[in-house]
Amino acid sequence: MVKKNTRKRRQPKTKPVGSLRDRMGLHIRRWARRTLIWGVSVLIFLVLIFTVLNPPKTLTMRAEISRLGRSIDPQWMPIEGIAPVMVRSVVAAEDANFCLHWGFDMNAIRAAIAEGGQRGASTLSQQTVKNVYLWQGRSWARKALEAVLTPLVELAWSKRRIIEVYLNVAEFGEGVFGIEAASYHYFKTAPDKLTARQAALLAAVLPSPKTRSASRPSQFVSKRANAIADGAATIRRDGRSACFED
Repeated sequence: MVKKNTRKRRQPKTKPVGSLRDRMGLHIRRWARRTLIWGVSVLIFLVLIFTVLNPPKTLTMRAEISRLGRSIDPQWMPIEGIAPVMVRSVVAAEDANFCLHWGFDMNAIRAAIAEGGQRGASTLSQQTVKNVYLWQGRSWARKALEAVLTPLVELAWSKRRIIEVYLNVAEFGEGVFGIEAASYHYFKTAPDKLTARQAALLAAVLPSPKTRSASRPSQFVSKRANAIADGAATIRRDGRSACFED
């Protein structure tokens, strides 16, 4: 007679199932990591693609098209087709140390803080990032994105490319975007034919393009243009234009 095995079979050990809260937390962390990786990848792609392709219409241009109710079709002008004095004038007016910094001018930032924020400290690199990728107006979200994108642009683009893009997307008047449109709008001439005085006047309207005119300059704009012309000559003499000059 065969004896029956009366011992109970040992049940395999199972890992305790985590709580719903733990599983939700794990899912959220995975989702956040993936989102961050994809977000960074998209930013890098958008920076790299514009090293070889010219940016499309910016958000600012599209907003003006909607506001004015008419089309805006800026013609892209390569930097070789822009008078060198125009390039120097914009740098002298907006960011004289453009060739010396990596996207942020720390000396200008410290000076702005010391003056209680009464003066601007944005570099041409930051302004280019804002104009190409972001929107106008002040917000922490925009400044945060600008702070991330500016070093990437400085790494991927040459200084010459940065100033070329800036000059093609900057607003020089109501509905007047880019140096090609500005040259014809104000002076009925091509960008490579601009004189030192005309270049300085165009640079002088940049901080407030809707209230200033390069062809009918106020006393303030004319005086500002004189200072810009001197600054453009100075950065050429002392070598601060070397990074974007041939």
